[in-house]
Amino acid sequence: MSFMITEKFISRNAMDKIMRESGAMRVSDAAKEALAKVLEKKALEISSEAKKLAEHAGRKTITDKDIYLAAKE
Repeated sequence: MSFMITEKFISRNAMDKIMRESGAMRVSDAAKEALAKVLEKKALEISSEAKKLAEHAGRKTITDKDIYLAAKE
């Protein structure tokens, strides 16, 4: 499934914190942007799959279990 990211959902500051937590000493703006794009795309894919799982179960509400199950796939 292909998603086009037109709006930024995850702050670049959060990306900087994540990469520094993993041991990076310095992080370029391009790296922050790239990580955000990758994570936003993955989040949209997981959310879409979780929505399908909720609908299949006859629910309108996505639960944490739907997210975890969708992320496993």
